[in-house]
Amino acid sequence: MRMLFNAANAQWRVLPRPLFSAAQKNWLTRGGSLTQRLQTLGRVEVQVVREAVDFAWAGEAHCLKARARQRVWAREVLLLVEGEPFIAARSIAPLPASRGVWADIRQLHTRSLSELLYGGVIKRSALASRPIGKGDPLYHFIQRCFERAALRRDLTPPLSAAPVARRSIFMHAGQPLLVTECMLAALWLRLAEPNRQTG
Repeated sequence: MRMLFNAANAQWRVLPRPLFSAAQKNWLTRGGSLTQRLQTLGRVEVQVVREAVDFAWAGEAHCLKARARQRVWAREVLLLVEGEPFIAARSIAPLPASRGVWADIRQLHTRSLSELLYGGVIKRSALASRPIGKGDPLYHFIQRCFERAALRRDLTPPLSAAPVARRSIFMHAGQPLLVTECMLAALWLRLAEPNRQTG
């Protein structure tokens, strides 16, 4: 993949920070379908929070080498395992691409994004990750997801279970799709259970 599209920068690192546990590092760096991996932990449900024309956030625009506040198609979902939110995800494509090579993203509804991404000619950048602090836009994004989905959840879990984000860029016919996945406390707490495998 051309280095023009790179999910890492000073904040987002391909090698996870030492503060993460071995299980967290494993989930932050392993490629393939995240939905399929979650299915090893239980029944997975995709809950669509929002699908709409939006503006790229500053960090997103910088990641995609786009102008500030570029119009994009945004899809925001929660991935629940046995009814518990494990992942809050935001996927964006430039608006023209969402009507072209990424048009299928507009038709997914409650189907998993992974149905579009694996196999064929789509390429993926390296995964990059970082912690999510209280002042972080992603922290507020998670809050909005819970509010819109009418879920009441505490976003101040033990430090070892604090939310962490990973992101990568999928390329199809020269057009990017940026996928950011916020791994929530319920996932980390499940993985910390005695005798729990990392999946």
